This record gives sequence, structure tokens and C-alpha cells, in this order.
Amino acid sequence: MKVVSIDQVEKKKVEMEGVKGAWKQLPLGSSDGAPVYSLRVFTVEAGGNTPFHSHPYEHMNYVIEGEGVIVDEYGNERPVKAGDFALVYPDEKHQYRNTSADRVFRMICGVPKEFE
Repeated sequence: MKVVSIDQVEKKKVEMEGVKGAWKQLPLGSSDGAPVYSLRVFTVEAGGNTPFHSHPYEHMNYVIEGEGVIVDEYGNERPVKAGDFALVYPDEKHQYRNTSADRVFRMICGVPKEFE
């Protein structure tokens, strides 16, 4: 069993094309012996965004702070806020954007451990 506070987990800047002001933490994953899933925490600065991308696996998200939108491949924006859950299907093009001018957007992102 492992119990960890997010404050104890290293925060790494996301370095990918199209990213603006996004940070990643990995509180639970394969290095902990997780058999199936990894949980990541993404923090997106005010006005920032994740990359516009797709991948061959689903991920499940829970917004723990702030508000923003998920943009799909057609440019549609779906609002999300603290307390919301989102499921992004395999191969679905998407991007998270922080729509706040002065608050962070933070979410938990669950993925298969092979893709943490």
C-alpha cells in the first residue's frame, strides 16, 4: 500500500509542442507496482493549455481545481470545472485549456500504466 500527498510529488514541466504553462505529477504509477492504472495530476497555469493531441488509449479525468474547456477535433469546446469528470476515448483528438485569467486548472488523469 502507498499513501502520498500531492505536495510530496515532483512537479515536471510538460515539454511538448503546443503546450503552454502545463505541469505534470505522477503520484501513483508503475514505479509503485500499480498493476493496471497510473494516476497523474496536471496543473495548467492561467491562460495555458495541454497539447492538441490524440493517443490509442482512453483516459479518465477529474477536475480538482479551477475551470476550463476540453476542445475536440472540430473545435467544439466543452466547459469543465472543479467536481466534473471527463472521459476521453481512444484516438479522440483533444486539448484542455485553462479559461481563467488568474487561477490554475488542476485535474487528475487516469491512464493505463504503460502510458503514464
